[in-house]
Amino acid sequence: MQNKSANILVFKTNIKHRKQLNEIRMQIDAEPQVIKWNVDFHDSDKILRIESHDLHPATIESLLQKAGYYCEELKD
Repeated sequence: MQNKSANILVFKTNIKHRKQLNEIRMQIDAEPQVIKWNVDFHDSDKILRIESHDLHPATIESLLQKAGYYCEELKD
């Protein structure tokens, strides 16, 4: 049996305040492929990092956009 390794997805967002995380926390936490996530408020791009198993980036982009936030995957 092969052990699946997690992958890291990185997104540029416009989430500026910690209180805004409450607006998206339940939706991100409800995604079963998400292992853990955080937003780097010190980065000018307000980077959202998600550690996941087989999560398509468009899922997170759509989730944040529906909540009223800008979200774009940053490629390597």
